Amino acid sequence: MTFTRECSSRNTPGCPDLPTVFVVDADASVREALSVAIRSAGWQPKMTASAEEFLARPRVLAPSCLVVELRLPGLTGLELQSLIAERAEMPVIFMSEQLDVQLAIQAMKAGAVEVLTKPLATDSLVAAIRCAIERSRAAIDQLARIQLLQERHASLTARERQVMSLVASGRLNKQVSGDLGITEFTVKVHRGRMMRKMRASSFAELVTMVESLRRWTGAAAASVRLHSNPNGQYNLGAIASPANV
Repeated sequence: MTFTRECSSRNTPGCPDLPTVFVVDADASVREALSVAIRSAGWQPKMTASAEEFLARPRVLAPSCLVVELRLPGLTGLELQSLIAERAEMPVIFMSEQLDVQLAIQAMKAGAVEVLTKPLATDSLVAAIRCAIERSRAAIDQLARIQLLQERHASLTARERQVMSLVASGRLNKQVSGDLGITEFTVKVHRGRMMRKMRASSFAELVTMVESLRRWTGAAAASVRLHSNPNGQYNLGAIASPANV
């Protein structure tokens, strides 16, 4: 089988964009075989023997995915999937020697990329990982965009946030003036400052920003914040929920 490499020097940590494929399987021979296949395909493998061992690793935002056995001792693969459900940046691929249709359906409904049967066909494994890495990159890009909006929103004054919320809901300057008990001129001043701080070039763009912030605030993943490190990866911390959006 011919593999496509994504970086010319895959055996060195000097390639910051090297995606990581985490594997959780109690069988050492499976871990060894997958490690070779993953590295040959141009990705960085990281092996663990249990869900508990995987969860003990620090969480880092970088292109990645998780390949996990459905029937693990201790915490099962499905239980692990549930525990990391908020990690949009880490899509899950399941594998199992004896595929249970109900478990497979449950895994897919919970967002799994694929459920593969052991022994794993290399073509199927590589295709599933490639799809998962693409999802991971897209999720990280989305998280970065949301953080940028959060930071801009945090720069607004309380009054500017009120004006933004009312304007984005379709209220005219005159109506906002009456709602807030301030002059229409003052509304225009706050609106101009708010648009500049949010870097919104149009009303339509502002509405899109506000809707993105609202969706993020209501999502289960609203606890993620990105902090870049020298390797081009991102460490996780708390992200502030936008007030009065």
